[in-house]
Formats: sequence, structure tokens, C-alpha cells
Amino acid sequence: MTTATRDLAGLTARLAELAPGLRVETGPGATGPYAYDASNYRVPPQAVVFPRSAEDVVAAVRACGEAGVPVTARGGGTSMAGNAVGPGVVLDFSRYMNRILDIEVEARTARVEAGVVLDALRSATALHGLDFGPDPSSHSRCTLGGMIGNDACGNRSVRDGRTSGHVEALEIVTADGVRAVADRSGLRAAEPDDAEAVRRVARLEAGLRRLVEDNLALIRTELGRIPRQVSGFQLHHLLPENGFDMARALVGTEGTCAVVTAATVRLVATAQASTLLTLGYEDVVAAAEDVPEILRWSPSAVEGMDEAIVATMRARRGADSVTGLPEGRAWLYVELEGDDQAAVDARAAELLDVLKARGRMTGGRVVETPAERRSLWRVREDGAGLAARLVDGGESWPGWEDAAVAPESLAAYLRGFRKLLASHELTGVLYGHFGAGCVHVRIDFDPATETGRTVMRRFVTEAAALVVEHGGTLSGEHGDGRSRSELLEVMYSHRMIAAFAAFKKVFDPDGLLNPGVIVDPAPLDADLALRELPLVETSFGFPHDEDGFAGAVRRCVGVGRCRSDAGGVMCPSYRATGEENASTRGRARMLQEMVRGEAIEDGWRSTEVKDALDLCLSCKACSSDCPVGVDMATYKAEFLHQHYKGRLRPRSHYSLGWLPRTSALAGYAARPVNALLRGPLGTLLARVGGVTTKRRIPAFASRRALRKTLRTAKAAEPTKAVLFVDSFTRAFRPEIAGAAGRVLADAGVPCTPQDGLCCGLTWVSTGQLNVARKIMSRTVAALDNGDDRPIIVAEPSCAAALKRDVPELLGTEAARRVADRVHTFTGALTELADEGWSPPPLPEEVVLQTHCHEYATFKGRRPADLLRRLGVRDVDEAEGCCGLAGNFGFEAEHYDTSMAVADLALKPRIDHLDGRPVVADGFSCATQIDHLAGDRGIRALHLAELLDPAADHTGETP
Repeated sequence: MTTATRDLAGLTARLAELAPGLRVETGPGATGPYAYDASNYRVPPQAVVFPRSAEDVVAAVRACGEAGVPVTARGGGTSMAGNAVGPGVVLDFSRYMNRILDIEVEARTARVEAGVVLDALRSATALHGLDFGPDPSSHSRCTLGGMIGNDACGNRSVRDGRTSGHVEALEIVTADGVRAVADRSGLRAAEPDDAEAVRRVARLEAGLRRLVEDNLALIRTELGRIPRQVSGFQLHHLLPENGFDMARALVGTEGTCAVVTAATVRLVATAQASTLLTLGYEDVVAAAEDVPEILRWSPSAVEGMDEAIVATMRARRGADSVTGLPEGRAWLYVELEGDDQAAVDARAAELLDVLKARGRMTGGRVVETPAERRSLWRVREDGAGLAARLVDGGESWPGWEDAAVAPESLAAYLRGFRKLLASHELTGVLYGHFGAGCVHVRIDFDPATETGRTVMRRFVTEAAALVVEHGGTLSGEHGDGRSRSELLEVMYSHRMIAAFAAFKKVFDPDGLLNPGVIVDPAPLDADLALRELPLVETSFGFPHDEDGFAGAVRRCVGVGRCRSDAGGVMCPSYRATGEENASTRGRARMLQEMVRGEAIEDGWRSTEVKDALDLCLSCKACSSDCPVGVDMATYKAEFLHQHYKGRLRPRSHYSLGWLPRTSALAGYAARPVNALLRGPLGTLLARVGGVTTKRRIPAFASRRALRKTLRTAKAAEPTKAVLFVDSFTRAFRPEIAGAAGRVLADAGVPCTPQDGLCCGLTWVSTGQLNVARKIMSRTVAALDNGDDRPIIVAEPSCAAALKRDVPELLGTEAARRVADRVHTFTGALTELADEGWSPPPLPEEVVLQTHCHEYATFKGRRPADLLRRLGVRDVDEAEGCCGLAGNFGFEAEHYDTSMAVADLALKPRIDHLDGRPVVADGFSCATQIDHLAGDRGIRALHLAELLDPAADHTGETP
């Protein structure tokens, strides 16, 4: 046993002694994802602790203090400056300490634990017409503790300022393990009956008061000069004229002085009326020139971004993912709020006229619809991720992503900044809070090479001098972290740097709280995550990633959208479990660790990586919802292929992975096979095959039923399209092929059914890529026969496999030609149907479950949009994965997770149908609905069945 191992064992034993039951995780499989946040850095911790109470935090801090082990507090892990990584123990507050403790409506305050996600607080306060003002773009996953650590701001900081302006009191644990309360008038022990705690806290406060008294002039002249001056410590809040506001002074200390366990925050009234303007400009400098005039109109938000972000969003999620922008190459969003909508609209129109008269805009408009507003704010909020991996494949990085100047200095600063970029032959993607003078930028640094790191260091040093020259600050909301702490001496005098050090010394004399940040900083180019790595041989080609598999997993830069509880589909396993290792980000970080080959030394054979990927449903939602386009389903397939190469696989890989072959055989004797599977022998076979016995195995259709259906599906010649009869439709529900053929013929797209082929999906999802390649090659050879007719696939998952997996695995021109012809059933009716076509009468309301693969792969062709266009008034879409996800939910070990995912969105709708029909095109989705319905007589309809002109539409609610 090594010394480090013994020390870690001693620490964990001490933690167990001080806090029995405290969850402590060690080893690379648990700590790997916590070596990263959303910054450029990688700092592996020794352990991760998941406290459930302030007492647990006290125990952890005391044990670490005794052992001399550093402590880093962490919320959502979305820090872009390296504030949330550390070499000792990481405290993850987001997992359990995420309770809203109290909301005082009349006082307009809320008391929350440090791990509460901002959106959770906002949802709770919205019920009372209240909100928490600061709203970072990461609001769906950032925690209040993290916002307090960074002094975060957000899109509406023009109106609401920084987090520090909304904090009434902080409940903290000091470096020596004492619970205290920092409020607007000082510091006090949390337990007034604890004499020793009272004595320690009084001594700490006395030291702080002496520090301030000795540096009054210094603090008054160097701090609090501009609204976004976040860099350093905010000691001006301790000045006599500010009432020794200890709560605000601790905001923005980045976990270097105390550990925040809870906070009392002030709330604001929700605006009664608002209007959004979008303004186009030739470039960001021209946009910045108009900001001072816009600020005269008291907007709630003035946000800017350049064209690269918009182009990437459209490429990743479809052309219609960004609507409502006027002509331009850079844009401002300007939001006006008030109590009366008509008055706000009138102000917006007047402002638009004034800006037009100034002559800098290339265009401007009022955004009319809520859908357009959501679309536009989504682009801005995903800026960091979209800018990280652009449409041309280029990569960009933080490091100088948070500088701020006074708004009136913004245009001049941006001119100088662009010249500085050009002088270093660098390119930056700019966006940010222009109304507050805060500019976010990701730059195409090359942190993986020595030369690139040298250029990066030289650039950020010169950029620091430039922003100081313009009266600005290194950080406007992200904090200094590891990225900028070394540069504080460019911004502040030596005396102020010494005052910062003295402030931390009073709180943390041994320097164990988030070391290397702000005081005694680590070099800004130390602990960088990127390095040059050898190419990894893979079966998938990863054509969109220059470095193949290594470049693909490097797409994850840690912004953490996969940790959101709502919005989009990603990531169902995280939403069901709340575990970082079950998020897309956690898995990507584990794969990065595997490629790196340090903490994880056994590469593709790693059990830690296998375990991290185990609960991935392969839903592909991340390939669309993730701002950088991480495709974990493909990475998992590649890993499973390599991991089990030449080895015995899990039983379900054979029973479910080979389902297209076994189901084809079962079709010749469907009746006896179904009878057998419904009896005791079926239960035994399920167990032997690794399949859960808690589900009914779907009944196989006979070959006779298939032949009969295909005869009805075939249209008279000449046909305009090929109807691809996939393995699931063929084996379990051939009637859908018939319905699809009739609907398409009725819509002016007569089809020729194509049976006997397979997309290879089940072999891909179980990582049997050699078999998948053979199956796919045979299918491509049959379809790429000179026929250029569209290929329409009723099963969305098979359509997605033909569209994406086939060309990426085969890498041939023939595969790409076939992929270009593939349409889902929804896509065919959206793009190919006769203009005047109308279906039979449809119900007023439906419940819809969209297949995840359709959602991810076929952008802009959503079943919900089609249903509304065809006349369904109310489409209640279960946003999220159904939970079955192909083989996943049939595997015995995944059944519980599958049902937990279903509980998030689908099950509540099935339990409250109220006579509405359920539409689900995916076989997995329909099977899950059947399982959830039990004996209630509910059956999901394929869209083709709903639209079938031959069906009885008089009252067919299932």
C-alpha cells in the first residue's frame, strides 16, 4: 500500500467516524468526472464527498483540516475559470443539499441550501409572482452556491446586477469547522450556546475589522469602480459606510475563505409585461456603439453575440432553430419590461425608431411570438457550448472569456481586443452581456501543445493589460479561478494583492480552502486538461472530429446542459438518478480519462468506463441537445465493441442484439412461439437471455400477416418512394406498413414496399459493430441500385440508423447516397406530400411520445408540428425519453431505471389520458406505453394509423 493510499484510507476512516453514513467516493470511476469543470483545467481529486447537511460539511472540513487535505466546494460544476476543481476533497452540494428551506412571500426572501439549482428556486418562487434576479445562461443546472461563489450575474444583469446584491445572509462553515452566519452587519456563530464557536467567530471578525481599518483608502480607491468588478475579493462591502456587510464580502470568494452551506436571498417581483427587440449589425463593435443609447431606455437585458454562434445552432439543430433575427453579422437582444404591455410595446417601437435614426443597425424588429423568444434565448444561453465547437469543426476555449469594462467603454475595448486577437493570429467568438460591458469570448487557442500554451499565456497577459487600460476587470461574473488569478497583479497594486492575501489568511490560515485560486495562485497554464494524444483506432469513422474518437469525446467542455431537469430530452439517466456519472458530461469525462491513459490505465478494457456508460440509454438526445454535439450513443457503441472484442458478452447482447434474426425465424411459427413465450418456459428463456421478467414479451407477427399487409401497402405503379419495412415493423406490427402505405398514397406519395432488409440498429446499440457493418453493407447494396426515390421508414429508430449510423460506420459514398434519401414517416408527409392533401378528421387532442432518435436526427421535422398543421388543436407532448430505449429497458439490470425515466414525463400522461388517443411511432415507445397502461386497454397508435384513410375514425380512442 502506498503512502497516498494509506493517507486516503485514513481520511475516509476519519470521515466515517465523524459522520457515519456520509457518502464518500474514491477511485477513478468516481472521481474522474470531478477532475473537470467547464474550464481548461484538469485537477483530479482524492475523493468526492456528498454531504446531506451542514453537520456533514463540518465533519468533512474538520477531517480534511486534521489531515492537511484541501477542500473544494462544488455546485453544478459549470465554472469556466477552474473554480470548482481541486486536488483534495471535492464537496458536491448538488446531489443532496438541494432543498428550498423557506420562502417568505411578504418579505420577498428565500432560504436555500447551497446545492439548489437556480431554475428550481425560480419555479418555486414563480408561484408567488417572485423571482431571483440574477439569471446566468446556465440557470437550468447552476446552483445558488456556485452563483454565490462566483458572484454570478446573467442575461438581465442590467436590471438585477450581481448575486452579491441579492444576498441577505450566508450560512457557512469556516476552515476550522465552525458553523457561522455572515449577514449584512457582520459575522456570528450559528450556535450562540456554543461558547467555543462564539469565541472563534468573534476572533475571526475582529481580525477582519482590523484588516479593513488598516486599508481604508486602498479599498476605497481600487475596489467597486465599475458594476462588473468581480475580480479579487470584494472588501469594499466591509467599509464603515457599507455597514461591514460580511454576506456580500464573502460572495465571489470562490470557496477560498469559507464553505457556504445555505443562503438567505432577496427576491424580486416578476415583470408583468415584456417585449424583446432583436437588432442586427455589421459587427460586434457597431453593436457596442449603440449600447449607451439603449441603456438610457432602462432595459432589463442587452445581450450580444456574433454570427458564428447562430450558424452553428442552425447547422446542429436545423435552419428553423433560429428565427426572428434581422439581417446582420452580429446581434443585440434588447428586452424592455414594465407593468403594462401596451406601454412597453410603445417604448420598444420608439427605441427602434431612435436606433434606426442613428444609422448603425442593419435591421431591427420586435419579436412577436413566445416561441420565437424561446428560440432566440436558447441560442444566447447555449453560447458557450455552441462557440466551443463551431460548424466548421474548429475548437475554441475559455481562458479570457469574462472581461468587463464600463458599458460606455465597450466599443473601444472591443476594437482593441480584436486587434490584439489579429496580432496573435487568433480568432474569437464573441457574445455576452453587452449592456453591462461584460464580454464572453472563446478563442481558438491550442492548449494541447507547448507552442500553443506559450501563445495563450502571452495573449491573456496582454489582454489583461488592455482591459485594465480601459478601466475594466479581468472577470465580470465567472470569477478569477485558475484562469486569471495569476493576472490579478496586472489589475491591482501590490498593496491590494497583499490585502487579499491577508483577508484569506484570517479565514483560512492553513490555505486548505480551494488553494491556487485568487491568493497564491497556480500558474494559469498549469494543470491544463488538453495535451497531444495518439489517434485511437475505431470502427466508427467520426468524420466530424479531426482527431477521431479522441476529438469526439473532447467535444464535452463541461457546460453541463445534460444536468438540466427540464427542457429538451437530454439526459434521461441523469434526470432519473441525479448522479454526475450518469450524465452525458460525466460519461464524456470518463472517456476523456480513458483516452488520456493516466488514472484509467486499461483503456478499452476499463470496468470504470463500462460502469459509467452502463445507464446510458443510447437515446441520442445529446447529439442534438448538447450545445457541442456530444453523441454518447455512438461513443457507447464503439466502447462496447472494443471492450468485448474477443470476449464473452452479456447475455442480452445475444438475445436482444440478434433480435432481427430471431424474430424473422419466429415469424414462421408465430402462434406456437407466442404461446411458448407466455408460459413458464418463456420466463425461463427471458432469464437465460438476460431479459427482465417484469415485462411481457411482445407478440410476434406471422409471415402470413406480413405478406397480407405488404400486398395492401403496395401502390399502383409508378410509385414515387420506397417504403422500407424495418425489422420491428416486420416482426411485431406489420399492420403499420399497410397503414403507412395507404396514408402515403392518399398524400400523393405512392410507395413500393421493400422487405427483407435491416438497418443494423440492434447490433450497433449492443456494440457488435462487425456484424452491424455486414448487415448495413447488404442493405446499402440493395438500396443503392440507381434508384433515387425517397426511402420512407415507419420506425423512427431504424430511419435514424440509416440516416446517421450507416454512413458513419461504413464511410462509403453508397452509404451516404442512401442516407440522403431517408425520411421518417413524419418527414415524408412534411416534405413530400401533395400541397393540397388533407387527412381524415382528426381528434382535437392527442398525447404524443416522440422517439428520441427522431428528435435527435431529423431536425425540424417534428411529429408535434405536423399534427398541429393537420388540425390537432392540442398536442400534449411527453418531453423526454420513454425509458425503454430499445434493448435498454428489456435488460433485467436496467428495468428500474427504465421505469424511473418513464415516470418523468410519459407515465403521468398515460395516467391522465382522459380519453385522448396516444401517438407513438417508435416501437420502443409503444411497447413502454403498453407496459405502463397495464390492463387499462390503452394502445399507442402510430401516426400512420391515426391518419389511415381506411381506419374507422368515428370514435377510435384506444
